[in-house]
Amino acid sequence: MLEISFLRHGQTEYSLANCFCGSIDPPLNETGVQMAEAFGAGWRGHGWDAIWCSPSLRTRQTAAPLASAVGLEVKVDDGLREIAYGEWEGLPHAEACSRWPEDYAWWAADPASRGTPGGETAFHVAARAAPVLERLRVAHPDGKVLVVSHKATLRVLMCALLGLDVRLFRERLGQPVASLSRFELTSKGARLVMLGDVSHLPPELRRGEGT
Repeated sequence: MLEISFLRHGQTEYSLANCFCGSIDPPLNETGVQMAEAFGAGWRGHGWDAIWCSPSLRTRQTAAPLASAVGLEVKVDDGLREIAYGEWEGLPHAEACSRWPEDYAWWAADPASRGTPGGETAFHVAARAAPVLERLRVAHPDGKVLVVSHKATLRVLMCALLGLDVRLFRERLGQPVASLSRFELTSKGARLVMLGDVSHLPPELRRGEGT
């Protein structure tokens, strides 16, 4: 049996401020570094066989403590990168809504098939991220694999595994910063056994940005 665990990266200044952050590449902030270290310490004994992550600095920094603890090399896959937000990259959601209320409302009504100006849709993300799952399954027919990626990308992947319409990725699935979700893949399909777990974080790190 193959077990795939999805870990969202730790906190950045952009996630803390609820900014559009897809193709830009901020590092983890101090809290995010502590989250990564807490995850590595809490899950080092799980028996991981592989760690995959997006090319972004924030995901690689999140994966690093665990990879170091268990002696695994992180495999970077470009398909795991975050949804791109085009002209709104780096802007707080509130600012984009204030400056372009009609455009923001149009996008927010259906972010799966409508992109921000110059940005991607969730369907674009699904087209490049879903093949990662097949590459992963070929490389690891069984075992325990950690995938470190981003909020939108992980929720799109979870929709694919659960057979949910990708249009529901924002409404039906949560993935707080530094949270873990897990699937067991068997001959009968994918079974969700954990969603958005943050029990590896100390209480003081669970009170930050949480969506």
